[in-house]
Amino acid sequence: MIEQLADIADPILLALAFGAFLAGLIDAVVGGGGLLQIPLLFTAFPEHPPAPLFGTNKLASIVGTSSAAIQYARRITIEWSIALPSILAALLFSWLGARSVTLFPPDILRPLVLVMLIAVAIYTFRRKEFGLHSSNLRPTGIRPRLSAYAIGATLGFYDGFFGPGTGSFLIFAFIRFLGMDFLRASVTAKLTNVATNLAALAFFAINGAIIWEAALTMAVANLTGAMAGSHLALKHGSHFIRRVFLLVVCALIAKLCWDLLQH
Repeated sequence: MIEQLADIADPILLALAFGAFLAGLIDAVVGGGGLLQIPLLFTAFPEHPPAPLFGTNKLASIVGTSSAAIQYARRITIEWSIALPSILAALLFSWLGARSVTLFPPDILRPLVLVMLIAVAIYTFRRKEFGLHSSNLRPTGIRPRLSAYAIGATLGFYDGFFGPGTGSFLIFAFIRFLGMDFLRASVTAKLTNVATNLAALAFFAINGAIIWEAALTMAVANLTGAMAGSHLALKHGSHFIRRVFLLVVCALIAKLCWDLLQH
């Protein structure tokens, strides 16, 4: 789809690597790393259309997200009755979302995402105990599974189509609708996020929409950041994740407000 770059200036690669490290660290804790990576890619490669930039972001992100998922899974019990439906729905709908990038401009989602983030921030700030304790560690029946399918499908499509804040939205949804604490919501979100990244990445790769040199450099940096972020989250627990979650959500709100004012 695009002509690959024969050579990329070292300062650009360094800037992308540093941004990817921070993105991996943030993503490993609460998601939202796209807040850094996507604007960096658009700044570094202004001549490219959105598809290859989103594809490059997905390749960098999936490495760090997979590492974080493995680190969490070693320490936190996974509710597979919830995780599997979410993963399966996310795989399908993320691919559909990625396909839609070539049909519709992702910017049409900015106002809606901004409203959703503000609602998430208000809800979390007002409920001081939100996500600090699990209220439903052994979900049974069809309703939790249907909720997991709905979460995976909705946010899977969003991640394939636009992306920023997907991890934060997943964590919020698993806490709000399935009664998890921040740690269990985080590991389930990471597994779902791996699925969304994988499906979207497959679409972009098949269509040649990846800037490989930048993507591989960012992937290494993102992996390093994810390892550091996973360590911090597992060491400090749900209270720490809640604080970072609110910080990232507020940063996403500020970023989207700025973007809307610039248009």
